[in-house]
Amino acid sequence: MNPPGIRRRLRGAALLALLPLALTACGSGDTDGTAAVGAQGSPAPTDDPVAAVRKVDSVAALLPADVREAGTLRVGSSIGFPPGAYYPNGADKAPAGQDIDLADAVAKVLGVRLERQDASFETILPALGSGKYDVGTGNFGVTTERLKTIDFVTYINDGQGFAVRKGDTTLTTKVTDLTRLCGLTIGTGAGTTFEATLTAQKGVCAEAGRKPYDVKVYSENAATLTALQQGRIDVIMSTINGLRHQAAQPASRTTFLGEYHRLDVGFAFKKGSPLTKAFQAAVNELIEDGTYARILRKWGTSASAIETSRINPREHT
Repeated sequence: MNPPGIRRRLRGAALLALLPLALTACGSGDTDGTAAVGAQGSPAPTDDPVAAVRKVDSVAALLPADVREAGTLRVGSSIGFPPGAYYPNGADKAPAGQDIDLADAVAKVLGVRLERQDASFETILPALGSGKYDVGTGNFGVTTERLKTIDFVTYINDGQGFAVRKGDTTLTTKVTDLTRLCGLTIGTGAGTTFEATLTAQKGVCAEAGRKPYDVKVYSENAATLTALQQGRIDVIMSTINGLRHQAAQPASRTTFLGEYHRLDVGFAFKKGSPLTKAFQAAVNELIEDGTYARILRKWGTSASAIETSRINPREHT
């Protein structure tokens, strides 16, 4: 046996190896049994469906004149986990992922350049209102509460799901009712639809005469997975696509428990933004010319495709 100090270092090393697989909790979810793509820190798929995208003048004309003249848009971008957005080659290199490709493709249709600024998920929506960013990306789910202050242009259908440690039999089937979580500790991300859902429905266990569940909120994605593997939480609530992908990586040692609630996901803007019609038209152009399908196929999220982009759809019930 190794001495205690060495054992602690080995356990720490094992956990650090898991950190690149950790999820961010944004506000949506993903695919069915589509192919898993590389984990954070591993190579991204090499095909480039965005390369052939060209400016469409009729769509670009929908942008405000000052934006067309400036030729740039400031994007607050939450970089978290594959397949949405992650760093395949380290944080000092360019990010990759479904959200990155879709934003870049929309920009090419509009004939503008994106000034991408990395930001933590929970800071982006408030920063839109202050004018710091023109648009936000980060797998933002469309909810009734968010629609009060944010405009959305949808680009995929995603949702909420759960995962547990592989081999843990506390939960073994899909969570269709939050009373299944009574007495458990759930880990999720700060400022997400997951946190909002768990907080809003925290009374369901008391109503059922059962011990309430506890919610642990993490601002760092790696901390959530580490907490799960160390047994400090029993279950993770996060995006469907992200949890599916994570469970496909053997090192993560997690099991996906299925979808809980579907959400449309969209580009986010301050309320009343003049950019929404141009972005909607650009997404629909990509859907029509086939680029959209190729991007989703690249990232294994084809089952989350939408037929047409919408502005501010109602939240799924």
